[in-house]
Amino acid sequence: MTFSFGLGLRTQHYHDFIDAPQPVDWLEVISENYMVDGGKPLAMLDKIRANYPMVMHGVSMSIGSLNGVDKEYLKKLKALEQRIQPMWMSDHLCWTGVHGRNLHDLLPLPFSSEALQVVKRNVEQVQDYLQRPLVLENVSSYVEFKDSEMTEWEFLTEVCQATGCKLLLDINNIYVSAFNHGFSATDFIEGVPLNSVAQFHLAGHQNNGVHIIDTHDHPVCDDVWTLYRKALLRFGYIPTMIERDDNIPALNELLLELDQARAIADEVLNTKVAV
Repeated sequence: MTFSFGLGLRTQHYHDFIDAPQPVDWLEVISENYMVDGGKPLAMLDKIRANYPMVMHGVSMSIGSLNGVDKEYLKKLKALEQRIQPMWMSDHLCWTGVHGRNLHDLLPLPFSSEALQVVKRNVEQVQDYLQRPLVLENVSSYVEFKDSEMTEWEFLTEVCQATGCKLLLDINNIYVSAFNHGFSATDFIEGVPLNSVAQFHLAGHQNNGVHIIDTHDHPVCDDVWTLYRKALLRFGYIPTMIERDDNIPALNELLLELDQARAIADEVLNTKVAV
């Protein structure tokens, strides 16, 4: 993977990408939006894919489910993968439902040995089916479990080392969870293995004073940019994207934010090389 900068593809910007070249290296698509047999969104995706590399990002694999990953879901996911040939495929380290019911939320896991075995089993099954490494994202969380036996970064490390999967390190989610639970965001970044990270997410949130909600409806805040600098210093050249899922602005506004990520990365990494 080369050092590069991308955006999440949203319906509001379809024509921006179709009508003229845009200064992005790749686009991230929400897998579930296109796991269909036809229709306008898939047709638009095909047009855009002709000019931009893509990565797939899922929101309902439920890799932490005791019931395992739904086989019909995997079948549709693989059909989309074969259609657009993504550079990598990601989803969230969480569970999203049970017994075939999708709760449409990214629910955190206890960081226990029992949950670890479930995740390892599911990741191995998914990777065997897709015949490629899976990339897992750390989610933001608002509750902790008494059953947890390790930190989140220790849990992620165990999953990666056991299965060979990679991580989508969401810098905003680290910041949100660290604030909500009182741990050090720097410790999280320092605790993740150097060779495990495939991608960074940057996003905004809502700070309610006593807790933070990961809303993806604001620009990246200064504290998250600072944490991004620390991640760059540790991991170096990692593909980076800006995420916006609500209160979505014109594409030009997101491109300016992406330019800010580029400028920070250039500053941090060029200084690191010079030192």
